[in-house]
Amino acid sequence: MKNKVHSLRFTVYSILFALLTVNCTLYTFCYAQIISSSELINNAKEYDGKVVTFEGEVIGDVMVRGDFAWVNLSDISNAIGIWMPADLARQIAYTGSYKSKGDALEVAGTFHRACPEHGGDLDIHALSLRKTDAGRLIKERVNQSKKVYVFILLGVLGLAWILTLLKHK
Repeated sequence: MKNKVHSLRFTVYSILFALLTVNCTLYTFCYAQIISSSELINNAKEYDGKVVTFEGEVIGDVMVRGDFAWVNLSDISNAIGIWMPADLARQIAYTGSYKSKGDALEVAGTFHRACPEHGGDLDIHALSLRKTDAGRLIKERVNQSKKVYVFILLGVLGLAWILTLLKHK
């Protein structure tokens, strides 16, 4: 009888411990603190192989490679390559360029200091993706005062050219 009570108590404690461990793991994964690119680069050994959360603007092109895609995320300081399933990459509407502001993404994934799958590159293999801000086209406006200066300088240049032609006659 004493053996059964001990065995039952051990089973209950084991289950409680397992639930607590799973709960803590899920809590830290779901509510992970966003890490900057500088922090990842400067402490790459510490984060190597760990699940990290990184946020940035999509820049450049989305490069689809079969069932996966490369995306560059920039947090202003640096850009980090993100390797993600092509299905996740299809959520991206805008990429940052001179003509548009890229979508802002929060990516959770496994950080690799020197990824063996991608020739030793520093990258993140995305497990999940969340769009935090939609990108948009940027309307380029011409500065009116610069426009006036251009016409004035063009007039001065034209006058100098005419005077040079008259001088050589």
